[in-house]
Amino acid sequence: MFSNRTDAGKQLAKKLEFVKEQNPIILAIPRGGIIVADAVASFLDCKLDIIVSRKIGAPFNSELAIGAVLHDGSYFPNSEVVKMLQIPQSYIDSEKAEQMKEIQRRLISYRGSVHYDFVGKTVVLVDDGLATGATMVVAALWVKKQKPKNIIVAVPVGSRETVQKLVEIVDEVVVLSIPDFFNAVGQFYKNFDQVDDKEVQEIMRKYGYNV
Repeated sequence: MFSNRTDAGKQLAKKLEFVKEQNPIILAIPRGGIIVADAVASFLDCKLDIIVSRKIGAPFNSELAIGAVLHDGSYFPNSEVVKMLQIPQSYIDSEKAEQMKEIQRRLISYRGSVHYDFVGKTVVLVDDGLATGATMVVAALWVKKQKPKNIIVAVPVGSRETVQKLVEIVDEVVVLSIPDFFNAVGQFYKNFDQVDDKEVQEIMRKYGYNV
């Protein structure tokens, strides 16, 4: 049980000391993930950045992910669900466009730009935990296309199934706790308050972003 996201980030940072000499980019998945990532980046004295991926929900059940999209239109479908529910491409295209608007808004609001450069760099993807891991998987697959030197996923807590899925995608996965019983990320935190845009912007300003 972690006291809060900052506590979790400080504990996680100690497990990531091995990567400090590589001058990594700590890439947070906001909003909750940025609190953890801030603690990690502060401890390792390295750059912090963010990436935003958005889930696309099924018709009549927005919580059921049929895929996820990123700022540049990269789309990663949950093909089995799409096929099972016979979801039309027109619905997917419409939802992608809607989610991309929100992604663009958040990226401009949080970092002032939608452009990245990860070529030849070590990227450490950080979130406050992994449940289904949909947004983390999508982020990892997208970063992989940007030709980094290597990709590390680092989280305080994660479900066994999702951690295993990521082990097959990235170079290394660092997890402090993999519980036998996993319902939701919040159950492993004493304080799991919502994080708003203002808090994200305040953290980004610490790292030189003019937002």
